Amino acid sequence: MRHLLGFASGLLFGLGLVLSGMANPAKVLNFLDIVGPWDPSLGFVMGGALLVTFLGYRLVWRKSAPVFSDRFDLPSSTQIDRPLVLGAALFGIGWGIGGFCPGPAWVALPLLAPGAIVFLPMMLIGLWLGEKGKNLSTLSPKGTP
Repeated sequence: MRHLLGFASGLLFGLGLVLSGMANPAKVLNFLDIVGPWDPSLGFVMGGALLVTFLGYRLVWRKSAPVFSDRFDLPSSTQIDRPLVLGAALFGIGWGIGGFCPGPAWVALPLLAPGAIVFLPMMLIGLWLGEKGKNLSTLSPKGTP
């Protein structure tokens, strides 16, 4: 049942990305280009996502555990450190250059979007390099070996 619900959730999320235009890099880049042909419509998509997330968390936190698990899997750190800021910056730069973030890129792949065919392998290489780079002293938070 858990896998079926995961599949249904992913399908609904992917459909929402396509219908909202998030899988179209031109629309995303027009949203990010505030001095050019700015398209504010994705702001409404993101605002709707924030509202649903806000309400969803309020409902979920009333439960002692998730439906299909014995506990919530929450991050152990709430600290804003160098790797978090660097990762966020790289994510934003990649989003601005490619017009994709990971979810919409995977959704655009079966649509054979040329950008996704190039973006996804590069994203996977970047994820691999990022994992390798965690061991570099410049990426490690202060005090971490």
